[in-house]
Amino acid sequence: MITATLAAADKIKQQLTSRGKGLGLRVGVKPSGCNGFRYVLEFADVITSEDNEYEEHGIKIIADKKSLVYLDGTKLDYVKKGLNEGFEFINENEKNRCGCGESFNV
Repeated sequence: MITATLAAADKIKQQLTSRGKGLGLRVGVKPSGCNGFRYVLEFADVITSEDNEYEEHGIKIIADKKSLVYLDGTKLDYVKKGLNEGFEFINENEKNRCGCGESFNV
């Protein structure tokens, strides 16, 4: 299961409204970086039989079954730190994260 904080759900709703279409947010992982994987976010316009779908605070979070192996139990948050803001993954499965924060391993 993947969950989202209220702050993340509000930001996703805002972005979907601004975009004018979309069923929810697709969350996944791709091989990359010095630690093995990176998180991937994109709008979901289609949900397939290979996807798992979760609803949190009125938004849908979609993850394909291959990514869910690495993401199960993850919480998606939206944070503002000084001049920076963005989505943050709270993933208890992470063993290490690279120094720049771009990649992780499990």
